Formats: sequence, structure tokens, C-alpha cells
Amino acid sequence: MPKVIANLSISVDGFAAGPNQSLANPIGEGGMRVHEWMFATAAWARRMGAESIPEETADSEFVEHMHDNVGAFVMGRHMFAPGRGAWDMAWRGWWGEDPPYHAPVFVLTHHAREPLPMQGGTTFHFVTDGIESAMRQARAAAGSKDVLVAGGAETVRQYLAAGQIDELNLHVVPIVLGSGERLFDGLRDLRLAPKRVVASPAVTHITYAIETD
Repeated sequence: MPKVIANLSISVDGFAAGPNQSLANPIGEGGMRVHEWMFATAAWARRMGAESIPEETADSEFVEHMHDNVGAFVMGRHMFAPGRGAWDMAWRGWWGEDPPYHAPVFVLTHHAREPLPMQGGTTFHFVTDGIESAMRQARAAAGSKDVLVAGGAETVRQYLAAGQIDELNLHVVPIVLGSGERLFDGLRDLRLAPKRVVASPAVTHITYAIETD
């Protein structure tokens, strides 16, 4: 049966982004450190077309299979673009003309925009009528495959609060940010059952099933 999966990197004290997020620093001060483990993997280097490929590791294997059986994605606007307010129509995402999704991506926003087709099968759809609408559209697009909520923290938190996530992949980086945007702030009565743990010096990957009554 298709699942809704969420995937997020956090610091060991629970922050997915650092403090003082801004247009120039969209992940906040120190926030990029929670993603450095992924950028150092062989799988990421291959995906980005790098000439030099690092050694294969358990972290690389996780990145390699991160999108297995995923037929559609949901993300918050701030994961797609650094700006606020009306769209800069020249902005086409962080990933160049061939984003690493290769499937429909539904972007939560308050500002309408026409769908944006990219190379490799990725099309960004901009959803202005809430998380339920975005999930319905993503499920329809995914068909028999899973939907991945790709981030950021606020988007994952909203779907957790709504009880719409079946499985949560947390990549816990052994750093302390101290402040910023914490994933679990405001959530109550959330029960997680660990299914898989893979550790390396750079990060600990924990897959949780979300328990429901």
C-alpha cells in the first residue's frame, strides 16, 4: 500500500534550520551544517554530475535509495525558493534545469504560479489551498507509489500534526545549533516506533513508523 514518508535532517538538539533565516541565508546561521553529510556522499556527487566521486559509505547508500518508489513530492515554498511574497518568475529552484526529483512536486504557497516543467520529468505545481489539497494532488499523481514530504521543518510538522505521515526518516547530525527552527515544536501525543537505525561518524539515520490509535 502506498505510504506518505517524510525526510528531514536535524541537529542533535532537534533543529532543522539555524537562527536568523533570511533571503541571503535561507537555512539560518549554521543551518547548512545539518546537510553537509549528504553533500559529502558518492550518491550526491553522482546525482550532481561531479567529476570526482567520494568513497561509497552507508550514508551514500541511504541517499542513493532516498527516492525509491516515490511517485510525487510535497515541499514548502521556502524549500523551493528563498523569497517571500510575490514570485520572482525568473526563479526556477535551487537545483538547475534537471532537479533531482524526476516526478511531480507540489509546492505549498500563498501565491499562485503556473506549473513549472523542468528536465528529467520534474514538474513543480504551486498549491495555494492548503496541505490537504497538496496531499490529495500528490497522492493522485503518485498512483501506486509513495508520496515524500521533502521539507522543510514547518511543512513536515504540519503534516505530522494532521496525522498524514506514515513514516519519518530523520537524519540526526551530531551538532548542537542551540536555536532556530525545531521540527517537533508544538506537537503533542506523537508516538514514533523506530524501524531502522544506521549510524556513521557524520550522521545517524533513524526510520520511524508513526503510530496511530
